[in-house]
Amino acid sequence: MSTFELKTHQIGKTYSKPHFFILNKGLNSGKPLKNPCPNCFVVTTSTKKEKNTLFHISMMLQLGGFYAYYLKGSVIPFISIDDCRKTLKNSYTSLFYNEIQLQKHINIVSAISNKEEELNSIISKMADLKVSYIQNVFSKMQKKAI
Repeated sequence: MSTFELKTHQIGKTYSKPHFFILNKGLNSGKPLKNPCPNCFVVTTSTKKEKNTLFHISMMLQLGGFYAYYLKGSVIPFISIDDCRKTLKNSYTSLFYNEIQLQKHINIVSAISNKEEELNSIISKMADLKVSYIQNVFSKMQKKAI
C-alpha cells in the first residue's frame, strides 16, 4: 500500500525522495508535472515505482475530469490540498488491489501519451516547414521585384 505525502510546494525547496508535482490553480488543476511551478503541490513517495504509479493515476484523474469536480473559485479556479489528497488516495486504494489491471491501464495511457507527444512534435515540425516555405516564396518574389 502506498504511503505518499502531498504538501504545498515551496519555491526553491529540493526533495531527496522520489517526487512529482501537481498543479493546483487554473483549469488544468490536478495535472501532474515533472518540474515545479509556483502553484503546485508536491507528492513524495518512498519508491520510484510508487511515484510512477501515482503520477499516472493523477494524470488519468486530471484528463478524466475527476479533479474538476472539486474546483473552487470564480476567477481563478483551484483545488484544495485536502480534495486533491483524498481523490488521489481513494483512486490509488481502489486500483491498488488489482495491481495487474492497474499496470495495464498505466501502460496503455503511457503509450497513448507517448504517441501524442510524437504526433505533436511532427505537427510542430510541419508548421515550421510551412513557415519556411512561405518565407522562401516571398523572399524570391521580393528579389524579382527589385
